[in-house]
Amino acid sequence: MRIVFWGTPDFAAESLKALLSSKHKVVGVVTQPDKPKGRGKKLTPPPVKVIAQEAGIPVFQPEKVKNNEELYKQLKELNPDIFVVVAYGKILPKEIIELPKYKTINVHASLLPEYRGAAPIHRAIMEGKERTGVCIMEITEELDAGDIYECVEVPITPEDDIVSLHDKLALKGAKLLVKVLDKIEKGEITKTPQEHSKATYAKPIKKEEGKIDWNRPAKEIFNQIRALKVWPKAFTKFRDKEIKILDAQIIDENSTGKAGEIVKIIKGKGFIVQTGKGQLLITKVQFPNSKAITADEAVRGYHIKEGEILG
Repeated sequence: MRIVFWGTPDFAAESLKALLSSKHKVVGVVTQPDKPKGRGKKLTPPPVKVIAQEAGIPVFQPEKVKNNEELYKQLKELNPDIFVVVAYGKILPKEIIELPKYKTINVHASLLPEYRGAAPIHRAIMEGKERTGVCIMEITEELDAGDIYECVEVPITPEDDIVSLHDKLALKGAKLLVKVLDKIEKGEITKTPQEHSKATYAKPIKKEEGKIDWNRPAKEIFNQIRALKVWPKAFTKFRDKEIKILDAQIIDENSTGKAGEIVKIIKGKGFIVQTGKGQLLITKVQFPNSKAITADEAVRGYHIKEGEILG
C-alpha cells in the first residue's frame, strides 16, 4: 500500500522504520516543524524527519493542518491508500482523515478505551497499572474514539520507568502496525467499536505534577518518580534548594514516621526517606546546575545526614 506517515518523536520513529522495512511504500511523511533544542537553542529536526530524509522520502512540516489547502493538494497528489498517524502532535481535520482510500489509522499506546489522550504511558505508570499495551485504531474526529483493529498487551514491571516502557510499546506498536496493514490490504481485517462508557483520559503532564508530597504512600511516590523521569522529573526541596529524585526503590510499604525525613544512610547505595506510609531508598539525584549523580555520591559530596528533611 501507498502510505503517508504522520509522526514526530522517537515513539513514531520506530513505526516509520518498520514500514520502511515492510512491503508497503511510504510515499510521504508529515511531521512537526523543526524546534529549538538544548542550551544553545539550536534548530533541531524531529526524529521522524531524520529517518525520512535518510530514506529519500518527501517531508512536509506544516505549521497548521486545518484549512491548509496547499497541504491537502500535496497529499492528494501522492495518491495515498492510507494515512498512518503515530504521535504526530496535532488533531487532523475530517477532510484529511477521509482523503485516502482506507482513510486514516493510528498507533496509540494504551489498551483503548483506557487512557485516551496525550500521556497514556506516563499515566499508566503513575496510577500503578500492572499492564498496558498498544492499539491500532481508525481515526475519527473524536479524540482516540475510533474503532479498534487490533491491540497487544504489555506488562508493566516494577523495574519499568517511562524510558523502558516507552521503548517496549514503540517496538510492539511498530510490529503490530505492519501486521494490521497487511490484513487491511488483504481485506482480512475486522473492526471492533470501543466501549465508550469505559473510556478514561490521559491528560498532558504538567510541570507541577513533578512535586513530591512526602505525605503520600511510598508506592505512589515511587510511581511518580519513574513515570516522570524524563520530564519534568520528580522534585523536592532540600536545604532550600530544589533537587530532582531520579531513581528510587521501595523499602517497605507500611512503616510510619515523619514524612520526608532521611531516616538512614546506606553506604554504597544512598539514603532512605520516610513517606506517609512506607520508606523509599533514593538511589539517583540531581542538584541544581549539576549532572545526575548516584545518591551515594550525593551523601558524600553534600554531607547528607540522617534526620535531615526533604520537602
